[in-house]
Amino acid sequence: MIFPFTAIVGQEKAKLALLCNSVNPAIGGVLLSGDKGTGKSTMVRALADVLPEIEVVKGCPFNCNPHNELEMCEACREKAKKGEIDVEKRRMRVVDLPLSVTVDRLVGTIDIEKALKEGIRALQPGILAEANRNILYIDEVNLLDDYIADILLDVAAMGRNIIEREGISLSHPSRFILVGSMNPEEGELRPQILDRFGLFVKIEVSNNVEDRVEIVKRVEEFQSDPVGFRKKFEKKQKELREKIIKAREIVNKVTIDEDLLRTLAKILIENNVRTHRAEIVTVRTAKAIAALDGRKKVSLEDLNRAMELTLPHRMKLRPFEQQILPKLPSEERKNEYANSGKGQNEDYLSTEKSFDPVDVGIDFDPISKNSNGLKTFRGSRRERATVIGFPHGYPISYVPFNGPFNGSSDIDLVATIRASILNGNSIGESLMVRVRKVRVPRLTVIMLDSSGSMVAKKRIRIAKGVAKEIVENSYVRRDSVALIVFRGDEAQVLVPPTRKYSAILDALINVKTGGKTPLPSALQKLLILSRSFRMKNKNAVVNCVLISDGKANVPIFKSVKDEIVTLAEAIKRSKVRFEIYDTRETFDPTPSYISTLSEIIQARIIKPNSRVVF
Repeated sequence: MIFPFTAIVGQEKAKLALLCNSVNPAIGGVLLSGDKGTGKSTMVRALADVLPEIEVVKGCPFNCNPHNELEMCEACREKAKKGEIDVEKRRMRVVDLPLSVTVDRLVGTIDIEKALKEGIRALQPGILAEANRNILYIDEVNLLDDYIADILLDVAAMGRNIIEREGISLSHPSRFILVGSMNPEEGELRPQILDRFGLFVKIEVSNNVEDRVEIVKRVEEFQSDPVGFRKKFEKKQKELREKIIKAREIVNKVTIDEDLLRTLAKILIENNVRTHRAEIVTVRTAKAIAALDGRKKVSLEDLNRAMELTLPHRMKLRPFEQQILPKLPSEERKNEYANSGKGQNEDYLSTEKSFDPVDVGIDFDPISKNSNGLKTFRGSRRERATVIGFPHGYPISYVPFNGPFNGSSDIDLVATIRASILNGNSIGESLMVRVRKVRVPRLTVIMLDSSGSMVAKKRIRIAKGVAKEIVENSYVRRDSVALIVFRGDEAQVLVPPTRKYSAILDALINVKTGGKTPLPSALQKLLILSRSFRMKNKNAVVNCVLISDGKANVPIFKSVKDEIVTLAEAIKRSKVRFEIYDTRETFDPTPSYISTLSEIIQARIIKPNSRVVF
C-alpha cells in the first residue's frame, strides 16, 4: 500500500519539482539531495499513484504510445502500418534502478538463445524498456558507476535507447520521468552528471514542531489502517490527478514574454552559469508551473519559482568553489611570534592555530611513458582486475565457456559462431565467454603532520596545499579519500574513507597545529584503516601520502625509532603504496625519519613543485 502523495507534510519544493516533471518529462528529471529518513523515496513512490493511466500498444514490452509513431518500436510501427494496433490502458509505475546494474541489464541486449537456436534478430528488453513512459528511480545515484550514469542520462536526453551488439542494431523509445535521490554524506556527484538533471531540490528535515508532530501522526495512522487512511485523502488525490491531466493538455500552449526571457538570460550571465541547458530547463519548468495553475502564460513569479529549482546545482563552476577559506593571520600576530624567541621550538604553538593552504603547483599528469617511449595512462585507469563471465567493465578477449548456460551469461556471440565454424562443433559446444577488465576500489589516505614543527617556515601551509590538491585530484578519479592528522600525543582519523570530498576539505582547512609529533601512531592508524577498507572492498588498492617534515618524538610505547621501523615493515608487507611529501627545504640538516621510511617502504620522496603521478 502506497502512502498518499497529498498526505506528505511539507517538502513543497520537492513536490513541485516532481509534478513539473510529470507534466513535462522533457524537463529532464529531478535530483533530491538530503539526509536519510527525510522522505525522498516515499515522495517518489507516492507520485506514481496520482499520475493518470496511459494508453499503450497491447502486448508491447516497451509501453509504446499507440498515437505517435515517433514513440514506437520497430514492431509497433509495422503493426501501425497494417492497422493492427490494439490499445490498452496501464497505470504508471516506479521502475527501480539497482546500483549493481550491468550495461546489458540497463539497455537490453541481443537475445542470444533466439539468435543461436532460431537464427533471428531479437531484443531482450532491459530496465530502460520497462521505464518507458514510467518513472525511473535511482536511489543513491551518487554511488552509481559513472559509465552507467553516462549511458542513462544520454538515453534520457534522446528519448530513445539504441542497442548495438555484434554488428546488430536495435532501438526502442525510452521516455521516462527521471528521479534520483542521494545522501550527500556518502559522496558527491560529478558536475557533468549533476547538470543533466533538470531540477535539484535540497531535502531538509523540518524544524517546525507542528509539522514534525503531524508527520508522526500520519505515518502511525497509515501503518495501523492504510485503507482507511487512503480514503481520507482520496478526494485530494483525485483533484491532483485531474490537475496533472489538464496541465499536460495545455503545457505546449503556454507562452512566455520575450522580456522575461531576456531577464532570465541576464541573470544566468551575471551568475556565470556556463550551460545553455539552464535557460531551456528553466523555461520548460516555468511553463509547467503555469500549466499546473491552469494558466497559458508564464508570470514573473512562475519564473522565480522555476529558477529556485533549476539553478542551485548549476551555480558552482568548480566542484570545491563553495569552500570559503579563512583569512591569514594578521601581520601583527606573525611579528609577535617571530619576536617571542619561540620560533625554533616545535612546541611553541601549544595553543591551537589554523593556517591557510598555499598553491604548491603539483602536476597530476595522468599520462606517462613506458619503456618504449609510448604514452600510457596511469592513475585510476591502471587499477583494473580481470574477470570472466562477469558483465561489468570492458571486454579484452574471450575464453571457452564451461558453466551452465543461462540468459545472463556473458557470452561473446561473434567468437562463439567463429569457434563453431572453425571447430565444426555445434553452437552449444562452442560457447565463448568474455574476459573483461573492471576498475577496482581505490583509497587515498592523506597523513598530515600538524605538529608544532610544521608551523616553522610555513610548512603547514605547504602541507595543506599538497593535501588540497590531492583531494581535488581524487575527485576527478572518483577515489575514496581518508584524512589522518597527527599532533600532540597521538594520531587521529579525522575523516574516515569517503567520497564526500567537500567534507575532507572542510576538515583540512580547519586542522589545528601545535604540540609534539606522534608519527608512529599515524603509521599504526594507517595499517588499521587499510585493513578495514580491504575487508569491505575486494581487490582494493590503498595509497598513502605522508605530508611531513619527518620529525617524530612521541612513541606508542617506548622507542620511536624501533616502532617506526617495525610499522614501516608492516606497511610494506601490506602492499600499501606510499608517497612522502617532504616539506623541508632541500638542504635542511635537521634529523628526520623520512629517509628511514623511504628505504624500508621503498617510497618516493617528493618536494614542492614536483610532477606527481599517483
